[in-house]
Amino acid sequence: MQWAEVSIQTTHEATDVVAEIYHDLGASGVVIEDPELLNNYIDAGQWDFSGIERAADTSIVTVKAYLPMDEDLDDKLRTFELRIKEFKALTDDDMEKGPCTISWNTVRDEDWADNWKAYFHPEKVGGMIVIKPAWEDYEASPDDIVIELDPGSAFGTGTHPTTAMCIRELETLVKGGMRVFDVGTGSGVLSIAAAKLGATDVTAMDYDKVAVEVATENIRQNGVSDVVRTGVSDILKSFDGKADLIVANIIADIIIMLFDELDEHLAVGGHLLASGIISERLPDVTEACLAHGFVVDKVTEEKGWVAMTISRGENK
Repeated sequence: MQWAEVSIQTTHEATDVVAEIYHDLGASGVVIEDPELLNNYIDAGQWDFSGIERAADTSIVTVKAYLPMDEDLDDKLRTFELRIKEFKALTDDDMEKGPCTISWNTVRDEDWADNWKAYFHPEKVGGMIVIKPAWEDYEASPDDIVIELDPGSAFGTGTHPTTAMCIRELETLVKGGMRVFDVGTGSGVLSIAAAKLGATDVTAMDYDKVAVEVATENIRQNGVSDVVRTGVSDILKSFDGKADLIVANIIADIIIMLFDELDEHLAVGGHLLASGIISERLPDVTEACLAHGFVVDKVTEEKGWVAMTISRGENK
């Protein structure tokens, strides 16, 4: 299948807004090419970046999304261009927007897998959890919990700060026998982690059918299909019942919308683990959280991204 890879050059501050515009067009997620993050990886030696020079300018990021090459593509591209022009013209939000230069090209499913394989290597992202590409070998230590992953077109390796923060929090939050909902599962890495940490009932759903297919295969490959079931859902609408823990590694605006559905799906004493939030949007998510009667228990920040652990207030 062919896809349109749509790219825009913008700022760290505007990333969340651009991601929401992409979401409105039907993209299930975005890829963020952050030169500051790349520099950090090069300096830390976490990945094999031989031959790649450190970026001199880290103020501009490239945000990409993938739209199917179908009869609706032209209308979606025109809508995207119009929305970006309107956003750039805003003068009352005090937000640096960058050049907002838009471009697009055609890619195939198999191109994505090849591009990921060039940079994705085993990495211990938590105290116990190691993310290992399906095509590489890894000698595990006795205390390692290894997740074998092929991100495919879902673009979720588990090593981005938003996901890595979630994984580290899961190592603390997940208890044996727990029921977990994974909203916007992507590659399924967080659901797999929850299952391997002891959760016995995990539901992993995404708005994008392709992501669900990728997640289902990764879940099978990690031997947790008896614990994790997958499906398609717009936020929490297709989830059934209540969970002890809800994980949502998406974007700030979708997390804010999620609070409208949280009472129906979060069990008493349960927690919401929310990530994918840029630091500048933390006040907005906090305001929505408190307005719905929930409490922020913990905030973790890494490289400009925030993860939040949230629970019910006393009156819930």
